[in-house]
Amino acid sequence: MPEQRDASGRPRARDGEPTSGLFEQLAARLADRYRLVREVGSGGMATVYLARDARHDRDVAIKVLRPELAAVIGSARFLAEIRTTAHLQHPNILPLFDSGEAGPFLYHVMPGNSARHSRRGSRRDRSRVGARLRASPGRHSSRHQG
Repeated sequence: MPEQRDASGRPRARDGEPTSGLFEQLAARLADRYRLVREVGSGGMATVYLARDARHDRDVAIKVLRPELAAVIGSARFLAEIRTTAHLQHPNILPLFDSGEAGPFLYHVMPGNSARHSRRGSRRDRSRVGARLRASPGRHSSRHQG
């Protein structure tokens, strides 16, 4: 799994830009268990990183709540997402491997193949996949279980 790094050795994000200081802070706090590789994507609430699980020697995706968001609105919604995901069991829903708090960071860990392949394919392909997932039995299952 090749890492993207700039000239000073700092990891680069998915788009080739140097990562933020948050990446280094998170990497330091999770270093005993996970080795962060790069940012895979981000949204309004969280950022997802590709990492290596040192204990199980596997790629994982780590979804991390934005610390500034947690400070403003609290972490209840993200913790509810973790609790709900932990109870779901369906082939169309990614399992929860781990979750926790590392300083100001709340996170949960899922299979890394989801992070590695999340940006592959055309926009049209991703749109089709998204439509299928929205209509999938897994989504139906998640609504009925939590």
